[in-house]
Amino acid sequence: MHNEFIHQQRIAYFTMEIALKSDIPTYSGGLGVLAGDVIRAGADIQLPLVAVSLVSRAGYFRQQISNGRQIEHPDIWDPARWAVPLDAKIAVNIEGREVWVRGWLYVLKGHLGGQEPVILLDTDLDENREDDRQITHYLYGGDTVYRLKQEIVLGIGGLRMLHALGFQIRQYHMNEGHSALLALELLRRYARFEDEEGIELSYDIPMVRELCNFTTHTPVEAGHDKFPYPLVESQLRDYMDFSEIRQLAGEDYLNMTRLALNLSEYVNGVAMSHARISQKMYPGYHVHAITNGVHPHTWTCRSFAALYDRYLPGWCHEPQLLVRVDQIPDELIWGAHAEAKAALLEKVEALSGIRFDPDIPVFGFARRMTEYKRPDLLFSDLERIRRIAKNQPFQLVMAGKAHPKDENGRRLIALLHEHLASVSDCVKSAFLSNYDMDLALSMVSGVDVWLNTPLRPLEASGTSGMKAAFNGIPSLSVLDGWWLEGCIEGVTGWAVGDDSDRSNGTDAGFLYEKLEKTVLPLYHDDRKAWITIMKNAIGKNASYFNSHRMMRRYATEAYIR
Repeated sequence: MHNEFIHQQRIAYFTMEIALKSDIPTYSGGLGVLAGDVIRAGADIQLPLVAVSLVSRAGYFRQQISNGRQIEHPDIWDPARWAVPLDAKIAVNIEGREVWVRGWLYVLKGHLGGQEPVILLDTDLDENREDDRQITHYLYGGDTVYRLKQEIVLGIGGLRMLHALGFQIRQYHMNEGHSALLALELLRRYARFEDEEGIELSYDIPMVRELCNFTTHTPVEAGHDKFPYPLVESQLRDYMDFSEIRQLAGEDYLNMTRLALNLSEYVNGVAMSHARISQKMYPGYHVHAITNGVHPHTWTCRSFAALYDRYLPGWCHEPQLLVRVDQIPDELIWGAHAEAKAALLEKVEALSGIRFDPDIPVFGFARRMTEYKRPDLLFSDLERIRRIAKNQPFQLVMAGKAHPKDENGRRLIALLHEHLASVSDCVKSAFLSNYDMDLALSMVSGVDVWLNTPLRPLEASGTSGMKAAFNGIPSLSVLDGWWLEGCIEGVTGWAVGDDSDRSNGTDAGFLYEKLEKTVLPLYHDDRKAWITIMKNAIGKNASYFNSHRMMRRYATEAYIR
């Protein structure tokens, strides 16, 4: 272990997935990308962190589209190519046997010179039997038993690994509930003590709470892991008396979110609206709001980065400088966008064989393909689309993966391909397979408008529209998550419907109305007004919805207390 990483106290950031770079498939989507941006921002602002995740040797999956249907392939990568094996090994007891875990050190190097260690946990060791060697292979793979084993390795094994490596940990930050078992490991470490009145208690809960922070990311029930106690007890034999922690983790199931809530001093949601929803979901807890942000250097394309470097030096470290974007001449903003758009259209042609027209607006939609994201909302009325496109042409680029076990999500991908084919006579479109960080950057910088149409109030935050804003791309989105804070109608972009759950059923009508009467006429007929909105997306949204503001708030509100 590099001595420079262990000589000072650090915040241990635990996450099931983390997006380090496109070539390292240790992430599935927004949660992992957010985790990567957390660590990148930490490197930039010199905040001492250490990230702990799984090595996920077989990745999430590599997506192939065949006849409109998703086919999943293992996305194998070699940790030795990017990371260094660590000497330390620790063991966790699973099903009554020792499972050995070693770590790989990936050093995330920030563009401003900062560095952060990332520990990737790996059970693929000769000491382990074959099925145990695969525990850390598949991100979000397998059944409930497999998931619990992964979370044992992440939470319990990750904490033990940090101690074995000599890290001095100031606090622990759980990115979602997947790593909440680390709190149980802390309980065991601070067991059997006497309170101020000399009464012996099993666990020092206040001590553990003081060490832990928890960020919840979703109001969707499926996003909160629950494990039956008989399963937990069979996997963690003789680990502790689980009857003693039911009041902390739930009576019927070990609820990882509930466990994290009860054993964390600081709890936050990832947008103002999400914090309010979480407060209602979990009455009795104080849920703070720290709205997500994205990493400026990672999510700004080269043409815009060069423009900002010239006119707003220091923007990468102080993204609030982007409020001064009006200093940049309109023609340079448009030129930077034209360059990014040309790069995207070149990639679209290379990947799909479809040649887009650079003079016609391109709408982009790229999400995890699942029902509540409503990727098919735009296609609710195919005849309406044809009528709009006939008079005011537009083009469409889509991308996204569905979890292999999400049959509705996989069905949506097939349905989208049918819709795209049915309107191909009037709307040139492409669905690009295997959505990853590189493709995401091309899309959020190269389209003209970013679409997002989730079912309210299920979008906790969303970050793709924030990435688009760094490249001057306005959003046309449902008022949910971060867009409730970022949307200034007709200034930074446009809203689809209002912020009432009751309007979900009429969102398609709102979407077509905005397309036909506001967005497309402005693009086709008033270039100057369009560039003004592009500048507003940069100056009013990118300047605020960035990872540096997010991490400075975590530091002052959660870590320093």
